Amino acid sequence: MLSRLRERSTTTDKRSAPLFYAQTESMTMSKDVKQAALDYHSIPTPGKIGISLTKPAETQYDLSLAYSPGVAEPVREIAKDPLNAYKYTSKGNLVAVISNGSAILGLGNLGPAASKPVMEGKALLFKRFADIDSIDIEVDAEDSQAFIDTVRRIADTFGGINLEDIKAPECFEIERILIEQCNIPVFHDDQHGTAIVTAAGMLNALEIQGKSIETARIVCLGAGSAAIACMRLLVSLGADKANLFMLDRRGVITPGRDGLNEYKEEFANGSGATTLDEAIVDADVFVGLSGADLLSEANLRAMAPNPIVFACSNPDPEIKPELAKAVRDDLIMATGRSDYPNQVNNVLGFPFIFRGALDVRATEINEAMKVAAVHAIRELAKAEVPQVVVDACNCGELSFGPNYIIPKPVDRRLLGQVSAAVAQAAVDSGVALLPYPEHYPLS
Repeated sequence: MLSRLRERSTTTDKRSAPLFYAQTESMTMSKDVKQAALDYHSIPTPGKIGISLTKPAETQYDLSLAYSPGVAEPVREIAKDPLNAYKYTSKGNLVAVISNGSAILGLGNLGPAASKPVMEGKALLFKRFADIDSIDIEVDAEDSQAFIDTVRRIADTFGGINLEDIKAPECFEIERILIEQCNIPVFHDDQHGTAIVTAAGMLNALEIQGKSIETARIVCLGAGSAAIACMRLLVSLGADKANLFMLDRRGVITPGRDGLNEYKEEFANGSGATTLDEAIVDADVFVGLSGADLLSEANLRAMAPNPIVFACSNPDPEIKPELAKAVRDDLIMATGRSDYPNQVNNVLGFPFIFRGALDVRATEINEAMKVAAVHAIRELAKAEVPQVVVDACNCGELSFGPNYIIPKPVDRRLLGQVSAAVAQAAVDSGVALLPYPEHYPLS
């Protein structure tokens, strides 16, 4: 069903932008969208994922192999060597998507049951884009230790774990401990998936605007898990912390400010700016991971020439693209929405990152693998776009430039390029238990 969905985009012709944005706004506000979403999730079968058989089960002989007595043979082999589970079970291509529902999308703490549609959706994307089998698990535990204990005890069932929609700051500690205690990849996509895709688009936007990440003044509005992960990755790619201003609800995070946790303190800036109005002056980059309409026209005007705005709050960005383009015709803008150009979409990353990690049996997803994913995604945006991708996006042209800094999710080349880069980085950094696959790159 996903294959029939089309992502909307626009051309690089600025003259067409007002009409395009007007059309997308009316689409977003359609009265039918809510019911269509409910129907999609309930008809004809409730939910978005199921289980299919990979072996015949038609005859008595089939059943004797599938279960008793035949199943005893792989049991014995796995008892001899637990790694044989990768040979005789689905473990090597199975990822758990796990949440406690404490930070569902932008909706907040609505509990584990309410998170199930999102986790099913993640499983759907794993299968659609990387042919990874995935099952959602909702854990009724807001206490971090209880959540950790639950996940650790079931971890051996899976080849990897994707954590999702867990509130900050608990999510940092949960992920860190699970990485330490599990011998399979544990990856909090709200942190690292967002960071990887953001960084890929950011490096391309900086290049187009003639700026350098080493000297760019960066303002990040938001200090949750995604924001902290994004800034950490940008720093690892060369950003100067002295030029980085992170804001929470109380303003710029500054040294010694009351009520800071250790994760916010990491980005304390003592240059003197305490408000968004002060920090944004001459900023090269704005990254919004906060809420709707928080970047004003005056803020945007105060930014440096050729600014870059990543307004990623969903569904409503920190500043509407049509407004931003009316204020600054020299900007490059990205959002988290598919109906505007330059969508910061985690699906560009996590399916292929796990694909590469699973195929070399990586014990973790480390910084080298994340950086490799950044560059693979970034470079793909510079390549000529196949016509099939252009057609699927319902747009007249896609070429590297201000309105195309990040690949489209429907670009099948992502599977080959990102998984290969991640797998090679895992091998090179020593966390892979298998060599680089002979059948790579995938297509």
